[in-house]
Amino acid sequence: MTTRLIVRTALWSAGLGLASPVLAQTDPATPAAASTGETIIVTATRSGDGVRRDQTGSSITVLDAVLLNDRQVRTVVDVLRDVPGVAVSRLGAAGGLTQVRLRGSEANHVLVLIDGIEVSDPFQGEFDFAGLLADDGARIEVLRGQQSALYGSDAVGGVIQYLTATGHDAPGISARIEGGSLGTVAAATRAAGVAGAFDYAVTGTYQRSDGYAVAEGGTRNVGVQGGAGSAKLTYTVSPTARITAVARYTRTDADFDVSESDPASPAYGRIVDSPGVRSQTEAIYGLVRGEISLLDGRWTNALGVQVADSRRDSFDLSGRTSGDSGNRVKGSLESTLRFGSPRVKHRVTLAVDLEREAFRNRDPSGFGFTGQRYGTDTGLVASYDVVADDRATFGASVRRDLNSLFADTTTYRVTASYALAGGTRLRAAAGSGVKNPGFFDLYSYSSGRYIGNPGLRPERSDGYEAGIDQTLFGGAVTAGLTWFDNRLHDEIYVVFAPPTFAGTPLNRASLSLQQGIEVFAEAHLDRWRFDAAYTHLDARQAGVREIRRAPDIASLSATWSAPRRAASLTATVRYNGPQTDITFTDPSFATTPIVRLHGYTLLNVSGEVAVTAKVSAFARVENALQSRYTEVFSYRAAPRTASVGVRGHW
Repeated sequence: MTTRLIVRTALWSAGLGLASPVLAQTDPATPAAASTGETIIVTATRSGDGVRRDQTGSSITVLDAVLLNDRQVRTVVDVLRDVPGVAVSRLGAAGGLTQVRLRGSEANHVLVLIDGIEVSDPFQGEFDFAGLLADDGARIEVLRGQQSALYGSDAVGGVIQYLTATGHDAPGISARIEGGSLGTVAAATRAAGVAGAFDYAVTGTYQRSDGYAVAEGGTRNVGVQGGAGSAKLTYTVSPTARITAVARYTRTDADFDVSESDPASPAYGRIVDSPGVRSQTEAIYGLVRGEISLLDGRWTNALGVQVADSRRDSFDLSGRTSGDSGNRVKGSLESTLRFGSPRVKHRVTLAVDLEREAFRNRDPSGFGFTGQRYGTDTGLVASYDVVADDRATFGASVRRDLNSLFADTTTYRVTASYALAGGTRLRAAAGSGVKNPGFFDLYSYSSGRYIGNPGLRPERSDGYEAGIDQTLFGGAVTAGLTWFDNRLHDEIYVVFAPPTFAGTPLNRASLSLQQGIEVFAEAHLDRWRFDAAYTHLDARQAGVREIRRAPDIASLSATWSAPRRAASLTATVRYNGPQTDITFTDPSFATTPIVRLHGYTLLNVSGEVAVTAKVSAFARVENALQSRYTEVFSYRAAPRTASVGVRGHW
């Protein structure tokens, strides 16, 4: 939860596996688009099949590799700001805690996958997007709405999946390097291809920045240095069997400022220069997947295991001040049967997920709980999908989760869509979601500051959505509108009770409501590409507007490309309306005042020109209007920056 993570930050600062949820994305034979030109989605099903975007009732946005390249995306979270229903908040400079919310949900209500691997930190209970750098050739799928019937805990607001390209998708060797404002240097390289039965892709990214002064009136620059390396390998054993392995390592070293802890100071509760304060985060993700196809491809079975291991340490001038680590091991077995006729196609999927999480709070002071805690979960999934005449679709899924630490849960999801004449498509979906209490909520302890609550219940959500899409000019233009309504039960929050005001998490008795509309439009017209998104959100808890959720968010991007893409120019405008945030300016924690953050508009401009057939030069300016704004109370956001660089592909 947002409040819990703010509390946690304030308190502590004052693999091998199988991509069973998304089998298709690691299959080099699976195209990014169907023969009709429709985009293929892999996140909206557990069957392992790629699904056409126009044949699902769920709301989905795909950010393809061309779009990421044209906007010169270096950190994945920046382009997520252009997706309907998405809100982003970052604690100041790059490297600061970066949260993403879908449809007004909490940040830990968003399930994040990288090549099918669940990557949320088991200790923190959510994924920090600060360290997710963009690889060349990658794409992103954002699936909105409750998806716990497919994926279990965390998928309350939806699922975000980051997919690196296979050797089949983007063969060859590529490299880029750039430099710019704030002492920024960034580089990336990739080698990929197909050699006989092997499909391989190896990537590396690096980025560093001296940063800028985050604290208002401060002088200390808050910098960051980080990188990632990944490898994806698929071996086709036979025409009916294949094995896929994925490995990824990330590391981020980031400075950060903490809030003033002296109650007598006029800056109490606000961010101030904090010399020597920094964090170090490392994560290792692994995946191995095996699949066999029987009955001429009508029956497929997959088995695999995935791991996620993360570690975080914080330091000041005296040395290490806090630390934590988390580990997740997950095994999955899936079986999908396809039957029917060319006109009516049926698909039934059964799956079993076995998951074990562990965390350790490595507090060097000895005032916090430092033992190891474990939790296990067994998920049983049944799913049915039917497509009739490539026009009408229906899907239903149900999941039962058996938990070792808290109550068992059952979730569901149903979707439907129908294509009318003239390019109009109607769609609708309804479902439920669940977020299990995290280890920190259940067991973490800090003397006089925080006490976990092992009696917490899982948070539960139910919601509905209905939408209409319209294509024009032979599919060159597509626009859509979606209405959604979600309700969150048993929300976990932190209460500070007298006389000690030590924080304790509890379940709320009142509902949290999220309602709104999402609008999108995309057009591919000759040499031009346009993408637009708008979200209106009304998110309230007991009638009070939720923090860090602007009622209005919009973006518009336009790209012009020369013939054979010899040159391109892109401009992106982003608007984030006024929103509220919470402060800790009361020394007793008896109250948590709410403040209003002003809205802001950002303009980014990027361009690229071919120097030779294999080498190009590029440049970009971010925050070109030099807007002064804050995404989180008392943290200054980035000023105008500029970068130039070169890239090559062989």
